[in-house]
Amino acid sequence: MVRVKYLNGVICFCLTLASSVLPAQALDTHKEETRSLSHYIVGVYCEGLGDLEGAVGEYQKSLEADPGSSWLHLNLALVFIQKDNPVLAIKELKQSIEFAPEIVQPHALLALVYAAQDKADLADGEYILALQNATKFEPENIDIYKGLGAIYLQQKKLKQAEGIFKLILNLAPADAQAHFYLGSIYYNLEDYPSVEKELKSAVKLKPDYPEALNFLGYFYLQQGKNIDQAGLMIKRALVFEPENGAYLDSLGWFYYKKGSFQEALSHLERAASFLTDPEIYDHLGDVFLKLGNLDSAKLNWEKSLKLDSQSAKVKAKLFKLTNHGQ
Repeated sequence: MVRVKYLNGVICFCLTLASSVLPAQALDTHKEETRSLSHYIVGVYCEGLGDLEGAVGEYQKSLEADPGSSWLHLNLALVFIQKDNPVLAIKELKQSIEFAPEIVQPHALLALVYAAQDKADLADGEYILALQNATKFEPENIDIYKGLGAIYLQQKKLKQAEGIFKLILNLAPADAQAHFYLGSIYYNLEDYPSVEKELKSAVKLKPDYPEALNFLGYFYLQQGKNIDQAGLMIKRALVFEPENGAYLDSLGWFYYKKGSFQEALSHLERAASFLTDPEIYDHLGDVFLKLGNLDSAKLNWEKSLKLDSQSAKVKAKLFKLTNHGQ
């Protein structure tokens, strides 16, 4: 079973950006004006003491003397985030971006605020801008590129993602994760020779890479080749993550391909206990059909369709079973 955690760690990564990728002009020359600087210093002091109301008042007074300071708007936004006031936080972050659209932190923090409000599209857009800006400060930092590539993947922008991961491999040819993600991209593009090439590279570079082992093993099962090798790779993946539902599904499908249907059933039912997924129920339906249990086959295919109502292959199986009995 092929599943990629595209956004795993991206939010934490952007939080790190917000605190570590600081522009050189963070304290711009306007803050050198005595009144603005003095209120800014008192605001930082109040914030450190947990006096958020006092911090807001001081930052606002500092902004009166220096209204075009991106950094002051950002500081004020951070206080509003702590006060759980997303409306005012968004307002200040947008002001910060207006005065300095090229820096990282306001975009990263705005993405986090949008994500907390379940505004995924807006959050993704800000993540991309944050990461694109970050590459200007650290053009050879492959972790930044990976974050950007992961978001493109999540948004199904496959060609943009392909370009990012190829760039990573130009910077770091031995990066197993970049090969893995390229394999996933080519899988979605149905470029199967490239899928095999990239996944084999990932496993060669990192033999203990469970996601790549499972992905390549399941890919071989789908292609109907290297079946025994596929089983070995999937079993190796399960050594690292024995309760991973996706890997257990792959192992169940391996035994299905080998004709060991009771063994397949055991692993697939265990997979379903860890993961609710339409593909697992589809596979269970196939196994029950082979075992002659038509009611259970129908039940599991119906469960699969409830989770993925657009699956043409499962609809076809149910239609055939309902109308022909097999």
